[in-house]
Amino acid sequence: MTRLNKNETTLIRLTLNGREVEGRASPRLLLSDFLRHELGATGTHVGCEHGVCGACTVRVDGVMARSCLMLAIQAEGAEIDTVEGLSPAPDQLSVLQAAFRRHHALQCGFCTAGILMSLDTLLRDEPEANRDRIEDVVGGHLCRCTGYAPIIAAALEAAEELRGGVHV
Repeated sequence: MTRLNKNETTLIRLTLNGREVEGRASPRLLLSDFLRHELGATGTHVGCEHGVCGACTVRVDGVMARSCLMLAIQAEGAEIDTVEGLSPAPDQLSVLQAAFRRHHALQCGFCTAGILMSLDTLLRDEPEANRDRIEDVVGGHLCRCTGYAPIIAAALEAAEELRGGVHV
């Protein structure tokens, strides 16, 4: 194993939202900072830098991860999904994003990207997720603006729509 000193960088190659990308990172650069500053995925927000607030949540190889707790170098060869990849087309919102819009499930928007990533992963992996399960996932995120009620309502509506049900 080659050791790098703190001033050296290494080339990191990964798949970001379905696209092969690469960038350089120092050994101690966090994945959140690499995504934002090196790859331009600025939807990934950095809040607490301790994995508590959830604003930096992304998907790594299909699993939710706090990008502030991961080094960029650990993402070598990984498939990373960020909030920028949720939309099916440039001018189109995903089912979950559209439900957030209808329910006004964001205010300042700082926490929104991480919450969307967690809920998108939940609804993909557990299409029958109920209110308790949604509340459990949302409970891993700090939001100081909405009071969580519109977020949960949006997630419940999106879950129903994704299962083929009718929504209001």
